[in-house]
Amino acid sequence: MNVRMKKIFYFAIVLFVCLFSGVANAQQVSRLTNLPHMIIDTYERKPIYSKEEYIYSKITLIDEDDNVQVFDSTQIRGRGNSTWNMSKKPYKIKFQKKQKLLGKGYANAKTWTLLANAGDKTLFRNALTSLMGDFLGLKNNPAHKFVDLTLNGTYLGTYQISDQVEVRPHRVNVVEQDYPLTENSNITGGYLLEVDGFHDGNCFATNNWVYVRIHYPEEEEIDAKQNTYIRNYVNTFERTLMSTNFKDPIKGYRQYVDSVSLANWFLVTELTANIDGYYSTYFYKNQDDPLLYWGPIWDYDIAYNNDRRIPNTQTRLMDEEGYGDAKKWVGRMWQDPWFGSLVNRRFDEIVKAGIEDYLYQQIDSLSELLDESKSLNYAKWGISTRMYNEIVLYSSYNQYVNDVKSFIRSHIAFLKDALYNKWVDAPEPVFEPENYWYRIANSNTGNYLDTEGRAVCTWSSADERDTQLWRFILVGDDQYVIVNKATGLALCDPTVGVSTATTNVGTQLSVAELDYSDNRQYWQVVMQGRNGRCNLVNVATEHTINLSGGATHNGASVLSYTTDERNSSSANRLWNILPVEKYVDPNAIASVEPEEYALALDKQNGVLHFGSATPEMLTFVVNIYSANGSLVRTFKADERCGVSDLPSGVYVITWNVDGKRRSVKVRL
Repeated sequence: MNVRMKKIFYFAIVLFVCLFSGVANAQQVSRLTNLPHMIIDTYERKPIYSKEEYIYSKITLIDEDDNVQVFDSTQIRGRGNSTWNMSKKPYKIKFQKKQKLLGKGYANAKTWTLLANAGDKTLFRNALTSLMGDFLGLKNNPAHKFVDLTLNGTYLGTYQISDQVEVRPHRVNVVEQDYPLTENSNITGGYLLEVDGFHDGNCFATNNWVYVRIHYPEEEEIDAKQNTYIRNYVNTFERTLMSTNFKDPIKGYRQYVDSVSLANWFLVTELTANIDGYYSTYFYKNQDDPLLYWGPIWDYDIAYNNDRRIPNTQTRLMDEEGYGDAKKWVGRMWQDPWFGSLVNRRFDEIVKAGIEDYLYQQIDSLSELLDESKSLNYAKWGISTRMYNEIVLYSSYNQYVNDVKSFIRSHIAFLKDALYNKWVDAPEPVFEPENYWYRIANSNTGNYLDTEGRAVCTWSSADERDTQLWRFILVGDDQYVIVNKATGLALCDPTVGVSTATTNVGTQLSVAELDYSDNRQYWQVVMQGRNGRCNLVNVATEHTINLSGGATHNGASVLSYTTDERNSSSANRLWNILPVEKYVDPNAIASVEPEEYALALDKQNGVLHFGSATPEMLTFVVNIYSANGSLVRTFKADERCGVSDLPSGVYVITWNVDGKRRSVKVRL
């Protein structure tokens, strides 16, 4: 560059800075709410109309402590696919130098995304899913920071600063390859890939027509040798997955997949019911590592039942009904019992670790954080204005928040059975009663098996009714006599005859004098999935206990009914068996074991917690069951468990210490 050109170049830079300084000084530089305020002014206030062309801009950022940072010579353009067509548009920003825009522990990068979350009325679905990824232990989860955004003097609403999905420390942390390549370059990794339904960029189709995009090395820099290597590698993985020996632990597809990230990524996709989870699926390969790793998770604004194209996702599996080519791979994996075991084992772990309660807490925290900003946002955009494919439109923010909470509760309950039922060669769940008095709750009404005189009925929860307590006494292989605490009588099917050909359907059950020789008092507990629901089937008549007509009133009749395919689906035939109190043999010498801890309920703050003089012993897991036997919370004894959002009623709290089961009833 000659001297004259240098002078022109530096003059242009000075003019550019001066112009932007005037813009910044002309406007109020302050926060609008409790969130940071990002102010972007484009050169000559040019509109942003393209997803390809950057426009020069200046960014002023006022953080939570009112510190002001000014970034000159930044650039901004549009981003997104369907989201770019919405009124509230997303953007991509690029700084002149790398910035730790979110602080210590986060990426140091030039490029960042500004997510509008326009189709998500809660504004937090993407952030919540990133936190879910953290809970499950997934790596490379996109960070999130909410800001109020003003562009060229116009307030645009609540936005989310997030990572660009790219290879970089604190983003997708794999080895960056040489550029340009040398003869000694190691091209085994890293690679960032995506099963991409849009077929964008450097994309190829596998032998089974799964379209895979190579994000890194970038299209402008990737060498032909790298291109060939990673295409062949993905095709080899897929070919092995689709082969006849795909289940083989050594020769099959397992040699190519990291099982930890695979299980966690899959469960995030299904827990959120992201209909695009298999349409856009990121995965990556590191250098000198034969495994493919799954993630990062990305783009969850239409998840949690928020897209009317596929409604009612709380009772659907996305690997069956969602969009995307990655379903071809996952569907094949489900044919391998190993994959079913992997998914179900990990699901059980995160449920016991308290995923549901954790998500509720994060929702409350995010809602509180966004409280001021969302009011400004919806003053501009309208809380009940459809932006995309929202299923419901409400007049208040809290209704949208409660929808997400309700979805999480019902969807986790659904997944317990749905994932188990897909598990090829899954072990049968078994009922193993302990020395307890139990309540037997109907899955339809939540009312308990009870007696009036000698007739068996259902009754709403009543602590004083010992007629609602039953003990299971093993009398044979998986056969029990069920004895009532108040009367000492045994549950009986009085139907005439002992074969299904001669029994009368619809006979009301009764209690009778305990007679170990009468097999009409013998019952089998047939588990239906892993939700704790079961059928009670009489050994003599082969009939199933059925609540007559699903009646909800006290004293509703309980009948002997034909056993058929409806046993697994009819809520009137499904029951939950709940431990209530320890059975004490009246002939035994009573003894009381000193407890070194205590359970307390802080009603004012809506919190259950344990106290102990020796806190290090509080390592056991605690389960909270509702009156109808549904598991509603799981927490560790050294944690405080929020219960203020649970409906009022009686709950059963259970835990095990030193192999001994403990149980207590609490009214919330």
